[in-house]
Amino acid sequence: MTNDNEGLFDREKQNGPKMKIERKDGEPTTAFKGASLAALIIGISAYLIGLFNAAMELNEKGYYFAILIFGLYSSVSLQKAVRDKEEGIPVTNIYYGISWFALIISILLMAIGLYNAGSIILSEKGFYAMAFVLSIFAAITVQKNVRDTQKAREVD
Repeated sequence: MTNDNEGLFDREKQNGPKMKIERKDGEPTTAFKGASLAALIIGISAYLIGLFNAAMELNEKGYYFAILIFGLYSSVSLQKAVRDKEEGIPVTNIYYGISWFALIISILLMAIGLYNAGSIILSEKGFYAMAFVLSIFAAITVQKNVRDTQKAREVD
């Protein structure tokens, strides 16, 4: 048994020091980028799998699918508009206002749709709401990570 342990330590010495990839100042960590992307994939996948398996009419499924796409787009658009304003990049007030309006409307449409859905049990409503919120939050975070990474690499 001691021979096995010695062989393990010898193999670590043979590999030598590993090169560490240097992260640029202001760039999110790889772990954070990965966690954000995983949350986005999990949120969207869970929502779509739940929608695919749901016992509802096709037009109702289409409504919830459209709300998801609208919510994702509007959240990324709002994040970009807010970030542009923060960095001094010109953003028209109409675009900024429409971005906020679109995100609020997508959330309201989801809430109204779930509230009025008589064919969906309460636990399913909670599932759709949480998958929707996770997807929107993750989309904002992924977009922020992409922008932070791009900005950090442009400095070099």
